[in-house]
Amino acid sequence: MRIVVTRPQADGERTAAALRAHGHDVLVAPLMRIEPVHADLSGGWGGVIITSANAALALANNPARKMLCKLPAFAVGRRSAEAARQAGFTDVASAGGDVRDLVRLIAERRADATAPLLYLAGEDRAADLVAELIVHGIAAEMVVVYRAVAAPFPPELTATLQAGDVDAVLHFSKRSAEAYLAGAAQAGVTQQALAVRHVCLSAQVAAPLEHAGASHVSVAPHPDEAALIGSLELPQA
Repeated sequence: MRIVVTRPQADGERTAAALRAHGHDVLVAPLMRIEPVHADLSGGWGGVIITSANAALALANNPARKMLCKLPAFAVGRRSAEAARQAGFTDVASAGGDVRDLVRLIAERRADATAPLLYLAGEDRAADLVAELIVHGIAAEMVVVYRAVAAPFPPELTATLQAGDVDAVLHFSKRSAEAYLAGAAQAGVTQQALAVRHVCLSAQVAAPLEHAGASHVSVAPHPDEAALIGSLELPQA
């Protein structure tokens, strides 16, 4: 199949490699770009929470990086755990890929119950992780360390949609799904953009597409890349 991936460039290339390994033809068309946000991360933390590889990457030039890397890190899934290790963390525990798994992991493994955990977050978040932790009696503070900024609709994506040469578009975030719809409208290809198959990481990601009238929208059974790619092999409803 000819698959469009709208993730930021670095993430999109990794997803494209996985898709090509499954025999798909891939167009990487980033509709978002990631920017680090300067933040004061000093403090007496008991551990670090990472729900995106982008959070770990955003630490690269932060003066608190060496101090933070000595603490235990709790990652939401495999990719964020890998990024944490690459950033310098040595004590990394990985959850199953969603917030509920992460909260359960932290409740079971947090090493220092007397100090709050530091949640390295993006500007836009799908869930209120700090509130989820409070329910379990776990103190945590959120600090934004990166943001996703809309990127222009690529001309190659416009041309590919106009030619009817897209079998499916993968959507990893609500923001990128909204950017896809806005970019398609600006490029005058809304009808073509809605007509293709859309495979989404979650129901929240799928919502803008369904509201816009896309007729072939599906949601991965689990919020991770492997499940999203696996969904391509399932027959359309």
